[in-house]
Amino acid sequence: MNDRSPAVSAQRSILITGCSSGIGAEAARVMRGRNWRVFPTARRDEDVARLTDQGFEAFRLDYEDPESIKATADSVLALTDNRIDAVFNNGAYAVPGALEDIPVAALRALFEANFLGWHDLTQRLIPAMRDRHSGRIVQCSSVLGLVSVKYRGAYTASKFALEAYSDTLRQELKGTGIHVSLIEPGPIDTDFTKNALQNFDRWIGDEGLKRSPHKATYEKRRVRMESGEPGFFKLPPGSVVSRLVHAVEAKRPKARYHVTVPTTVMAVARRVLPTGLLDRFCIWAADSEE
Repeated sequence: MNDRSPAVSAQRSILITGCSSGIGAEAARVMRGRNWRVFPTARRDEDVARLTDQGFEAFRLDYEDPESIKATADSVLALTDNRIDAVFNNGAYAVPGALEDIPVAALRALFEANFLGWHDLTQRLIPAMRDRHSGRIVQCSSVLGLVSVKYRGAYTASKFALEAYSDTLRQELKGTGIHVSLIEPGPIDTDFTKNALQNFDRWIGDEGLKRSPHKATYEKRRVRMESGEPGFFKLPPGSVVSRLVHAVEAKRPKARYHVTVPTTVMAVARRVLPTGLLDRFCIWAADSEE
């Protein structure tokens, strides 16, 4: 990754979502250190206040709240005189569980947070990028945007949608000077698993657990998830941010960036294995975690 464009005198600007912790927080820190004007966002007011105390021009943005999306996009475009160089869509969450146990309301909420809100924000920024014939749209996808794994169906469905959306957007924006890139991490050391457990309790909970034919599996998986033990292939958030840097600074950004060994393995498996064998491989990968 050595084809970054030379430094320019005008400070470039980037809007980053999901900056309360993990990948988003690290992205905001690193990009500011690279002399970008960073506009980080978070869902909770206390996280926005903390980012502001750190010297950022921070905003509240909740992908499930269209008014917050509009307000943030309008404010950032006003502050930059309608010049936004990049957006990093990052904030997302999981509702773990078998699809037959996931309430429809949970799936609606998850798609608002993981997909529809991303479209809303991106759509509001594209005209400013078109006007300048320049821009970078970077989407934080997942290894689960490449393959399906049981008990992660809701999250996987949102990431498959994001992959198709981003591929289509890249085709439609060809020749405009706007580049669209997907970053596809595997296991990253963040609060993602802890938050997923909270969503399981919210949407399935004790009552759903009692009724579920998957009860025994859920109980085993919960023990593993609560242990907080880092996986062998787990990487720090900086491994994702290094790909973000390339996606927004390189003259020729990639359409996809794989992060972690599991992502690379699954990408190859998807290409070379027939459906039956791929299913077996994914089931084995899920079962090996229990």
